[in-house]
Amino acid sequence: MRVSVIAVAALALGLTACGSGADSGKGGGTDDTLVVGATAVPAGEVLTYVRDHLAAKAGLKLEIKEFTDYVLPNTALQEGELDANLYQNQPYLDDFNKSKGTDLVSVVKPYLPPMGVYSHKVKKVTELADGATVAVPNDVTNEGRALKLLAAGGVIGLKAGAGTDASPADVTSNPRHLKFRELEAAQLPRSLDDVDAAVINNNYAQDAGLSPTGDAILLESAKDNPYANLLAVKRGHEDDPRVKKLVKLLVSPEVRTFIQDKYHGSVLPATGG
Repeated sequence: MRVSVIAVAALALGLTACGSGADSGKGGGTDDTLVVGATAVPAGEVLTYVRDHLAAKAGLKLEIKEFTDYVLPNTALQEGELDANLYQNQPYLDDFNKSKGTDLVSVVKPYLPPMGVYSHKVKKVTELADGATVAVPNDVTNEGRALKLLAAGGVIGLKAGAGTDASPADVTSNPRHLKFRELEAAQLPRSLDDVDAAVINNNYAQDAGLSPTGDAILLESAKDNPYANLLAVKRGHEDDPRVKKLVKLLVSPEVRTFIQDKYHGSVLPATGG
């Protein structure tokens, strides 16, 4: 995993911070509180809606911890500082488990946040000039995802069978002679003035005030998309009653409506499988 750790904003969204005493084996929460890590958008917003509008009726106490990077939420979950997290997709989780030796599993996939290509210089990917520089995430699965999106947009070609771990070495056709600049995913929105385009993860785009449906010059299709965000737990905790309550709420009609009304297509409700 090549993403550098960014300082975590250990923010519990107005709730008491997680302790480290005898309850640390249950995410550090008190009583029956479920402690869930998340990036701010859209995961934190979806969880906040669940906490504020649905959790009490379901008998669930929910505490949310916000993170600003993609590494710490998984290490904190593996070490028992969290009970669950919501922010990543299955290819990323698989690669993280393999590279870091963690044992985390998905229990539900409530929504899809499409990745997009953004630019301050062109309105279409087909307008990228010869030799243009395109910034992409520097971790294995998100870089592969970015390259596959560019290939879907017709600006590069990838070798047959290139999977979620595709790299620039798998580019077989590059008629515009694009140059790829690998950056930490969180840095990509800030790179837009320095590059011709950047392929940016949905959460970081929205954090930076970009609208995937309004500002992206190329956006992922939802069809057969393997990148739905998932709720992850440490293996063996899939049947935790608190986790099961949250799973049910995340795929409820109320959350589906919330996602549709708030994001207007920039985040899509998934099937939940």
